[in-house]
Amino acid sequence: MKKILIVDDEEAVCWALDRALTREGHRVLSASSAEEGFVLAEKECPDVIVLDVRLPGLDGLSALARLRELAQDAPVIIITAFGNLITAVRAVEGGAFDYLGKPFDLDQALETIGRALQKRGLPSAPPASNGEMADGEIVGRSQALQVVFKRVALVAPRDSCVLLTGESGTGKELIARAIHRHSPRRDRPFLPVHIAALSPSLVESELFGHVKGAFTGAAENRPGLLALADGGTVFLDELADIPLAVQVKLLRVLDHNEVLPVGGNEPRRLNVRILTATHQDLQRRVADGAFRHDLFFRLNVFQIHLPPLRERTEDIIPLAEHFLSRLDPRALPLPTETAQFLVGLPWFGNVRELRNALEHAVIVARGSPLSPSHFPALLSGPTPVTGAEHLASSVQQWLIERLQANSPGAPEKLYLELLECVEPVLLNEVMRRVRGNRWVAARWLGLNRATVRKKLAKYKLSNLYQQPDLST
Repeated sequence: MKKILIVDDEEAVCWALDRALTREGHRVLSASSAEEGFVLAEKECPDVIVLDVRLPGLDGLSALARLRELAQDAPVIIITAFGNLITAVRAVEGGAFDYLGKPFDLDQALETIGRALQKRGLPSAPPASNGEMADGEIVGRSQALQVVFKRVALVAPRDSCVLLTGESGTGKELIARAIHRHSPRRDRPFLPVHIAALSPSLVESELFGHVKGAFTGAAENRPGLLALADGGTVFLDELADIPLAVQVKLLRVLDHNEVLPVGGNEPRRLNVRILTATHQDLQRRVADGAFRHDLFFRLNVFQIHLPPLRERTEDIIPLAEHFLSRLDPRALPLPTETAQFLVGLPWFGNVRELRNALEHAVIVARGSPLSPSHFPALLSGPTPVTGAEHLASSVQQWLIERLQANSPGAPEKLYLELLECVEPVLLNEVMRRVRGNRWVAARWLGLNRATVRKKLAKYKLSNLYQQPDLST
């Protein structure tokens, strides 16, 4: 039997966790303030502490270090309904084992507590920063964004390569800047490089530099962007567009920490962290031979997926209010009709589209309250085809092509063929979204874990999704 200390002033949270944990054979202790938690932590020495951030009196983040000290470095799981990037970073700095945003799924909380019990005495993460820093325009309180904040806080203090994925306009560069800002390299350069904006013939020279006479027009030695960011961080956006020949040289930078300018024969030592981003499916690019598999695995040490805005609609109004406070504060507060209008739109251009639409509306409104008529007409156009309708149409087209290819004979095993087309895509996407957690993937898919394991092995996906450890 393990002892779990819950420090939260919400009776409903304490009751739900108490009941669930007691059923699993644990002894649960509850405190409604940090001060009560100190007394219980010293007296009972719990195995795990579940700690809310917002408490009467001393807040949870300020109490974190003292609770860990009194409980002999027991893992602490932070929970909060007011999470942002700063909260996540401070939680990791204070040695928190994990971070949950309210309202949380009870099964998720139990799974997190179970992992904490297995890692009793986990050392704290290395410090990421010496104080609070602005988190730019990363605004929102959705559960999906809380996951992003937590992963940024976990990886920022380290020197690992990070691959940021997500649709255009979701804020991948903002997240890259946040990682740099909360890293030990924060006082060194942060250099964003948009690969798609570079001429394919000049990408190599731009990244690695060149020596005088290397090609026509090379009148002098010129350092590349990687060298200019020495000691800091380089953010390579639109990674999928990087030419194959340049991929080889980039791999050498990662493996040997050195860069060879175009036309040069003396490599230069380099100390740079590389963050990358893409909205394309890099694994498909690897399968098509357009991207090196060894470079993909080298850059994909730690992945952060940014969900589209339509999957986190609770962030739309906070984002709109944030942008309007800068564009024209007279537009605040938003009328109810306008707020409902904004939440109901699909925002396929994501946060970037939202900001641009608000700027358009502010210009048209000229200081008056914003109404739906002030927004661009394209936003309220025809309802887009849903994902289910698009999938049904794709299956229908596949069947037509399959029957034509088989004509005049009758097809065989159509169902199995369709499964082999669809299952790898479904498994890959689900595993990516649950960050390799097969237990959660099985719940999403409605399958047992053994079946998920077999299917991953069948489609050779097992090695891509080893069980992650978010506690380090």
